[in-house]
Amino acid sequence: MRPLNLLPALVLVAALGVKAAAAQPNLGAQGQEGEPHRLQQWMVPAPDPVTSAHAVLFRPPGKGPFPLAVIAHASTQNVLRRAQMPQPEYRALAGWLVTRGFAVLIPERPGHGATGGKYLEDQGGCDEADYAKSGRATADAIAAATDFIRKQPFIRAEGMVVIGHSAGAWGALALAGEDPKNVAGIIAFAPGRGGHADDSSNRVCAPHTLMAAAGEFGKTARVRVTWLVAANDSYFSPAFSRQLADAFRAAGGKADFRVLPAHGSEGHWLVETGGGVNLAGPELDRALKARSRTPAAKR
Repeated sequence: MRPLNLLPALVLVAALGVKAAAAQPNLGAQGQEGEPHRLQQWMVPAPDPVTSAHAVLFRPPGKGPFPLAVIAHASTQNVLRRAQMPQPEYRALAGWLVTRGFAVLIPERPGHGATGGKYLEDQGGCDEADYAKSGRATADAIAAATDFIRKQPFIRAEGMVVIGHSAGAWGALALAGEDPKNVAGIIAFAPGRGGHADDSSNRVCAPHTLMAAAGEFGKTARVRVTWLVAANDSYFSPAFSRQLADAFRAAGGKADFRVLPAHGSEGHWLVETGGGVNLAGPELDRALKARSRTPAAKR
């Protein structure tokens, strides 16, 4: 009976995707600025040509141009959870960045929430997991949104910072091969895919495949990564995260690996809270200062 009970929900998910594709909203800002931090709703491009992505944009006072920070959200393989996902905002982290002069874009990638459309980041099951492909699909979605927003007159075209969370951070690792003039720094909070396999804590789907994919990203990496994980992360534990970072570095990538203090009942969600951002603040500051010493960020 369970598949029959799921059928109406799956039909709804499909309808949401078709609606998002058919609507084709105009790209750009949607509505007036709001507080805090000049919050705006935007529509930005996505890799799927029939889907435009919902996004929120936060801006400091003034006309800019401002350096850009993009936050790439977490994801799930569960189609119903993705369809029900609210617009990611990461307000505490966005506010922290705005006070440091950044405009902050948080795009909702295809296959999630109000954006809908086709889910492009499917990693497959454990036996056939393709984590490199899913990470590159996430990176493509980040790039499609940021390529558009970086053309706006209030944004500096160079020196962008990419901050990712979980699957979004995994996609950020795939962007480490970009030109450092464009992507000046990457901050990855608990990057990975396949965590909580079968909804079980501290179980990763095909962990060796995930490590091999981290090595693939490391081979082409040109941008330094700040790799952060909470001490009580049960999706990608500090020990396993260190193995991933080591695989990335062994292949040629540069990454500063740090374990943050335990936060709440599940450290994987640390970056979504004000207290978690405060805990990560010193490492975030350190990463941004390292970026400020790169040629791309000098003014």
